[in-house]
Amino acid sequence: MIGAGRAPVILKERFAHIAELDRNLESLRHKLSETDYWRLRVLIHSHDTFKGKAQPNAPITASNSHASLARAFLADFCADDDMLAIVEFHDEPYALWRQVASKGKFNQQRLTALLAGIRDWNLFLAFNIIDGCTEEKGREPLRWFFEHVAGKVRFYSGRHILARYKANICNRIGGACRPLIIVGAN
Repeated sequence: MIGAGRAPVILKERFAHIAELDRNLESLRHKLSETDYWRLRVLIHSHDTFKGKAQPNAPITASNSHASLARAFLADFCADDDMLAIVEFHDEPYALWRQVASKGKFNQQRLTALLAGIRDWNLFLAFNIIDGCTEEKGREPLRWFFEHVAGKVRFYSGRHILARYKANICNRIGGACRPLIIVGAN
């Protein structure tokens, strides 16, 4: 639990994070369908909402992780299984990259489960771009993840996000953003 003096600081940080993600979404709006825009907006406003109530450092799949709490909350308002999976596993790419950064390898079973568990890869990757292209975050986790899913996931109706956003994705999202170059994207 958070100490009473820390709670206002955490709320201010969370509101600032959501505001930054809203700006990122607006920067990409012209490339999104109206439906995807609103789905992403719901994800932005629900994905980290329960960090204050979550067990710190809980595994993503633990019932007391911020991601699982967000999924449970969203399930009360949304019956879309893919939206629920995206909100629960939105940090999985970063967790896998951290394994590589610290151990030199990652849990392949976790990546395989993620690949099988997400259906709308355009939405999942768009959300990762929006959430991963913030001032305080480096681009290496996104770069690593995009390289590992290229050629392994299905995309719908020509909206292939790796192709649509492959060069300098983050340059379109604020001036402070370093570019994200996707190697091997078609």
